[in-house]
Amino acid sequence: MIPFSILDLAPITEGGDAAQSFRNTLDLAQHGERWAYHRYWLAEHHGMPGIASAATAVVMAYVGAGTSRIRIGAGGIMLPNHSPLVIAEQFGTLESLFPGRVDLGLGRAPGSDQVTARALRRDLFSDPDQFPRDVLELMAYFRDQAGGVRAVPGAGLKIPIWILGSSLFGAQLAAELGLPYAFASHFAPAQMMQAIELYRARFRPSAQLARPYVMLGFNVFAAATDEEARLLASSMQQAFVNLRSGRASRLQAPVQDYEHSLTPPEQAVLEQTMSSSAIGSPDTVKRELQQFIAHTGADELMITSQIFDHAARLRSYEITAALHQTLAG
Repeated sequence: MIPFSILDLAPITEGGDAAQSFRNTLDLAQHGERWAYHRYWLAEHHGMPGIASAATAVVMAYVGAGTSRIRIGAGGIMLPNHSPLVIAEQFGTLESLFPGRVDLGLGRAPGSDQVTARALRRDLFSDPDQFPRDVLELMAYFRDQAGGVRAVPGAGLKIPIWILGSSLFGAQLAAELGLPYAFASHFAPAQMMQAIELYRARFRPSAQLARPYVMLGFNVFAAATDEEARLLASSMQQAFVNLRSGRASRLQAPVQDYEHSLTPPEQAVLEQTMSSSAIGSPDTVKRELQQFIAHTGADELMITSQIFDHAARLRSYEITAALHQTLAG
């Protein structure tokens, strides 16, 4: 059976704060390690009231120090926000602290609104070729082939680089560079199958990777019953609707029959956005996982569970881990 991994958006819940979010992150990572999840990734977002992982490398270090085996990674670092040299140094530091455990996923979106992106970058100069050039520059730092500029630490370290995406652009770049590809199907599934097919068709083997490797984001809300799971999922549904409406918020408490309160257009957007999801009892989630894996041929799933109550979130990941064992058997 393919590996299952965890994507943590470090949710800040209504009534909570970032400090509590980080405590929950470490607790989930420690449980995930015991439950044999393969990786634990955090995502870079900025100016989002409900996401605490803006300083992604810092939170990764916190998780790495509190665990011993699970791989830690960025899913991802939004490279246009940073100098490639800075990222090489940050991840060289992480790899030096936690050797053999660090992944670096790279994306080209801002991970924020345009005003926040301007504050991060100082300008919004857009060159369609800049992201590929930045990726190549970053890879050169790790190979210690950057024309006299050295990443210390970083140079000479073998840190797996991934390309992240939600469109065909990332799929094509990952294929050309021979890198593993992670698709954000957990919130932007529209071009998922096209991207997978393009990536596999155009893949060129590299020193890092001999054959295509696709990891797909997948939402899981697992509970004792379908009804309970649907209630848990309403927190993430609220987050999606609020974000699309320009009202980004902290992760809200679940609401009974939330979907019934939405307009038909909102329901349609939500249904499309969350189409890569399993919501229900263990039997329901197992069936949805089997169907998704069979449909996509994914090499790995990155499971995300944006659940308001931390104990319920842990239980959802525990159920999913147990289902993974039955699928593997």
